[in-house]
Amino acid sequence: MKWFLFLIFIFPVHAETLKVGSKRFTESYILGEVIVRTAGDATHRPGLGNTGILVSALKSGSIDLYPEYTGTIAKEILKLGGNPGLAAINAALVPMGLGAATPLGFNNSYALAMREERAQALGIRSLGDLAKHPALKLGLSQEFLGRSDGWPGLKAAYQLPFAAPAGLDHGLAYEAIAAGKIDVMDIYTTDAKIERFQLRVLEDDRKFFPLYEAVLLYRLDVPQRFPEAWTKLQKLSGRIDEQTMIRLNAAAELQGKSFAEAAAMLDSNAPETSQRTFLKVLFGPDFWRLTWEHLVLVFVSLAASIAVGVPLGVVSQRVKALTQLILGAVGVIQTIPALALFAFLIALLGAIGTVPALIALFLYSLLPIVRNTYAGLEGIGKGMRQAPLALGLNASQRLRLVELPLALPSILAGIKTSAVINVGTATIAAFVGAGGYGERIVSGLALNDNATLLAGAIPAAVLALIVQGAFELGERRFTWMARVRAS
Repeated sequence: MKWFLFLIFIFPVHAETLKVGSKRFTESYILGEVIVRTAGDATHRPGLGNTGILVSALKSGSIDLYPEYTGTIAKEILKLGGNPGLAAINAALVPMGLGAATPLGFNNSYALAMREERAQALGIRSLGDLAKHPALKLGLSQEFLGRSDGWPGLKAAYQLPFAAPAGLDHGLAYEAIAAGKIDVMDIYTTDAKIERFQLRVLEDDRKFFPLYEAVLLYRLDVPQRFPEAWTKLQKLSGRIDEQTMIRLNAAAELQGKSFAEAAAMLDSNAPETSQRTFLKVLFGPDFWRLTWEHLVLVFVSLAASIAVGVPLGVVSQRVKALTQLILGAVGVIQTIPALALFAFLIALLGAIGTVPALIALFLYSLLPIVRNTYAGLEGIGKGMRQAPLALGLNASQRLRLVELPLALPSILAGIKTSAVINVGTATIAAFVGAGGYGERIVSGLALNDNATLLAGAIPAAVLALIVQGAFELGERRFTWMARVRAS
């Protein structure tokens, strides 16, 4: 019963609300906030990642809908040829339990762009002209590089001579092209920074890119489960034209407004808000929510890793045949890139959010605890091992009353290391919708905004220092108590 109450405290149960997702770029964040603002009783899980993660989240029920584009649905999700309309798209989505509805009123296509003076100097106006300049340096986003309606298809359609470049975050690419580090980047045609950075959008003279009309991609049961919210969302149909979307994007990217503030500008009566600053973002209304989410991620996973890691360390020291197997396994887990492990767990569990994040953090916490438990027990001298035999203690009593207390300083050092590592690794959990300080870091990357980045990174660093300091104080107290008892 106590454990049940504890779990409810950690994961409180709420009445069902509409769960809205969004991708990891400015426009998607803003549209997610627009949807939540319009629906009323809804929650936003922002910056969940690329198309594949969002679709998996929809299928599993982790989210109920998110803003998407018809071209992406047709080419990336359904693998349809041509340029199908909304009716054809919906017919193909039905077997997946999904639907697309409520065209918002604007088209946001992919395109390639160059700095105006660079394009003018080389006489480049269209995508076809790029083939004449194989020395150009491209900087393309990770998703664009992997999509069939992105770089692979574009390169084949225009017979472009470039090798696939390394992926570059969309927000950072603007700074790179402005600094002359790259010549060509992929853009969204409603990006607010196109005009600011004086970019020339290259003409798609072979009409490779389809229409990317903004719509709501949703689970088919949403209208029945949330009839009131769904009725409200229909009012968004045709309400956002291309210039309006550019204006909202500019509010977030150029004027320093939060995504929620930018979304509020869709209502002409929305009040003016102050510019985004570091202190304003740092102590924003989401600070305590993000702090709580980060603490849950760190300490719930740490508790699980202690419960599993210490016994594994004991087994690895006692059963020599299993030593290399156990230590090797936890070592291999530590070498897996965090995002790769998150992606694997999402596919395995069919869910996003806290559960896969906790499992990943639990796995990453094992190595220091298992190794330090093994090292602590292995370092006990032969005399100390034989002394309890004279007292008639059995193996279990020797381990519990003598060996583990002697190895405790080493075990605590491993737990401290795991806790500190967990604080930093937990920031990556925001990429799968688990919240925490990483949510600000992801937003800051999307906006290329240092204030937002630091408002996530600095609290995480401070928390890591606090955790390390708390463990060191605990170790000193333990050492002092042990000396008092010995005397």
